[in-house]
Amino acid sequence: MLCGIDEAGRGPLAGPLVVAGAIIKKSIKGLNDSKVLSEKKREALFDEIKNNCEYHIVFTDAKTLDEKGLSTCLKNSIKEIMQTLNDKADEFLMDGNTSFGIQTLQHKIKADATVMEVSAASILAKVSRDRYMCKIAEDFPNYNFEKHKGYGTKAHVQKIKEFGRCEEHRYSFKLKALDEDNQPTLF
Repeated sequence: MLCGIDEAGRGPLAGPLVVAGAIIKKSIKGLNDSKVLSEKKREALFDEIKNNCEYHIVFTDAKTLDEKGLSTCLKNSIKEIMQTLNDKADEFLMDGNTSFGIQTLQHKIKADATVMEVSAASILAKVSRDRYMCKIAEDFPNYNFEKHKGYGTKAHVQKIKEFGRCEEHRYSFKLKALDEDNQPTLF
C-alpha cells in the first residue's frame, strides 16, 4: 500500500509546519491538491479522509523550526510518519522534488494533484494547520491569524510592524519590509 505525504506551512511567517501521511483504505471522491480546493471543500473532505485512511499528522512549532531549520524539521516529520505507518505501507511518496536523503522515500512534483494518497495528506496537513491558526488567533488577537493563517500578507507584515513578533512567529524568517535582510537573528 502507498502512503502519500505532504506538508502545509513551509513558508509562513508564523505558526507550525504540519506534515501528514495518508494511506487510503476506501475510495474518496473529490480529492485534489489542497491549494486548489475551497476551504469549504477541504473541511468537508477532512473527516471523510480521517474515517477512510490510516494517517499520521506531525506538527513542528515555530521555535523548533528556528532552532533546527526547515529541512531538518521536514525530514524528521517524514521519518516519524514513515515509522508510525511502516507496518501499514510498503511505499512512501512525498510531494515535491526531494527525498531529503531518505533512501526509501520516493518523491514526485505535483503528486498532491495527481496521486490520491498525497492529495489526502495535503488536505489533512492544510486543514489541521488552518484550524490551529484559527485557534491561536484567540490568544494573539493583534495579528488576525484566522484571516491570513500566518502567511506573509501585507496586512500580516503591517501587524508585525505595529506589534512586533509573538511566540508563534518564526524569527529566522527575515523580512525585507522590516529591513531585516542582514541583521543577525536575536532570540
